Amino acid sequence: MTDDRRAASTDFSSRAKSANLIATISLIALIGLCLAWELRLAPLKPGGSWLVLKVLPLLAPLFGILHGRRYTHQWASLLILAYLTEGLVRVTTDAGMMRVMAGLETALATTFFVASVYFARITRPSARSTAAD
Repeated sequence: MTDDRRAASTDFSSRAKSANLIATISLIALIGLCLAWELRLAPLKPGGSWLVLKVLPLLAPLFGILHGRRYTHQWASLLILAYLTEGLVRVTTDAGMMRVMAGLETALATTFFVASVYFARITRPSARSTAAD
């Protein structure tokens, strides 16, 4: 293996790891934010609401994202669009602390989406062969 190929392979691997790490951190942060938001910080009803159950779909891709599975990144990037939409709607319609929470949800969902799409793109089989060439 030449030095150029080795450098390209190392760069490819580090970019994939970075994208996966960013996606993992943003997903875990989004899970924590949704729990805190609906239970304590700004619930719809005092004492919490059933809207906390919106966290359950976020738990489905967690294992695959933690292990850097490309297929999980692909379908989770579609799932996260629901959270992005909710955040955008609530940031424009709610007030006070709920607006702040919705803004954070929007930022975390956008971060996860971008990182997951980037991870899926750079780990596709054709990208691997290009990095090795």
